[in-house]
Amino acid sequence: MTEPLSDNTADVIVVGAGPAGSTTAYHLARSGLDVLLLEKTEFPREKVCGDGLTPRAVKQLVAMGIDISEEAGWLRNKGLRIIGGGVRLQLDWPDLASFPDYGLVRKRDDFDEQLARQAQKAGARLYERCNVGAPIVDDRTGRITGVHAKLGEDKREVTFHAPLVVAADGNSTRLSLAMGLHRREDRPMGVAVRTYFTSPRHDDDYLESWLELWDRRGSQDRLLPGYGWIFGMGDGTSNVGLGVLNTSDSFKELDWREVLKAWCASMPEDWGYTPDNMTGPIRGAALPMAFNRQPHYTRGLLLVGDAGGLVNPFNGEGIAYAMESGQIAADVIVQAHARATPAQREIALQRYPRVLKDTYGGYYTLGRAFVKLIGNPKVMQIAAQRGLTHPMLMRFTLKLLANLTDPTGGDAMDRIINGLSKVAPKA
Repeated sequence: MTEPLSDNTADVIVVGAGPAGSTTAYHLARSGLDVLLLEKTEFPREKVCGDGLTPRAVKQLVAMGIDISEEAGWLRNKGLRIIGGGVRLQLDWPDLASFPDYGLVRKRDDFDEQLARQAQKAGARLYERCNVGAPIVDDRTGRITGVHAKLGEDKREVTFHAPLVVAADGNSTRLSLAMGLHRREDRPMGVAVRTYFTSPRHDDDYLESWLELWDRRGSQDRLLPGYGWIFGMGDGTSNVGLGVLNTSDSFKELDWREVLKAWCASMPEDWGYTPDNMTGPIRGAALPMAFNRQPHYTRGLLLVGDAGGLVNPFNGEGIAYAMESGQIAADVIVQAHARATPAQREIALQRYPRVLKDTYGGYYTLGRAFVKLIGNPKVMQIAAQRGLTHPMLMRFTLKLLANLTDPTGGDAMDRIINGLSKVAPKA
């Protein structure tokens, strides 16, 4: 590992120790770079999430050497149960060479800490309660060379320096904004709201997705643009929530916490999704989708995870893409670090946005078209009612929505999805 020049100087600063930041820091440290990982809160800490991890996320956890055994508190799932249009369909995760055939469930209040501690074990230097403020920018080049921060309980003012900074500070990403990178209004945004209930349904081998989200509170039932989920946590509780898109007229006018309460009230009584059984408040969070902040690299700053809008527009999944983008960013940085001159390093760093576009660009373009379609409740209703009666079509849809295909040597479904992603514009 590169010897730190001082406690406040490193090869790379990573701002934010969520899944994106911790994965970036882990892979950088494993490759021998000196990494500062700056986290504004203190672990363990809560985050709004469905807590359900698809095989894409499992693959990343395995790559980080995380113990994902049941003895270590992880609950495995076999696939996805889809409910809608009067039909209930249970689909196993596909058998693929590229991804495992199981998903996991883990509460976010200690999931993030596990990743951060793994990055620490690899050699990253983690500072908790480190609230990063303004970037330090070189007046001559316009490049970021560090960050100002307030550290600890006494909010001591400190500065950290590095030739490269990774913004892993989530949807609000104050660091990106301070560097002039604003959100693209032409990209979809989602909102997730969720809570926990003690419930006999806590032990479930399948993640459950409700494709028809009805608001039955008015004189007329209304189909909303989004989906509901029920994930058994295996600990006596269920995570119950909604994922909603901003592509509909009802997005701004509705109180989604109230919609969630009403949706839960419509469930069978013996499931226990009642106010009395709620174990915590209803919380909400934004889901920045489909590369909604670009460029992903500029002037010494790389964006990973939610900061770069990497949430999958098809299914609202963020953790897998946060971790994957962290691994990609780390790989690019390690290669750039080994170059002899600043000009050579810059050529290597410019590769990062190109790899992201090659990896996700076409697929996310398809996702943006999908989001526009399902923003129309009538389209959503027809899709649920007609599509769910065709198991073969639904297996294809599961592969498409969860982005689970083999890039080479896959089946016909894989080849169709991969082909569509290749020909779609990589915007």
